[in-house]
Amino acid sequence: MKWPVRLLVLFFWIPASRGDVVMTQTPVSLPVSLGGQASISCRSSQSLVHSNGNTYLHWYLQKPGQSPQLLIYRVSNRFSGVPDRFSGSGSGTDFTLKISRVEPEDLGDYYCLQSTHFPPTVMQTLTKTSLLGALQLSNKLLICLRESY
Repeated sequence: MKWPVRLLVLFFWIPASRGDVVMTQTPVSLPVSLGGQASISCRSSQSLVHSNGNTYLHWYLQKPGQSPQLLIYRVSNRFSGVPDRFSGSGSGTDFTLKISRVEPEDLGDYYCLQSTHFPPTVMQTLTKTSLLGALQLSNKLLICLRESY
């Protein structure tokens, strides 16, 4: 019986409605080179510290033609198999993803996602890497139905 209720909530949720957490990524442009370092900032409109003390801020990478893959969960924990050149930091409303020793396979779209507050999916900017070594921003909607990490 819980499943139909969840579907109704998802179908009737209006993006960017009052109270939703808005995630913003910067910079607008950041030149990078192979072997160099890239830094992506993410700011939330509300604190992401949960009442249980955890902060549910995650970083994803979506490579061309692939599904998004989890890089960092709960601010600074690398997901299994993620190289140590990826690191996450931050607290409250301000977070950073750093990529040291940038490699060609790091190209793709980078998303920050919060799951502290409902809904966990918000309209946000993403940081896109290009073959030219520049990071650019555009608008995207990331939908994540995963309930636990």
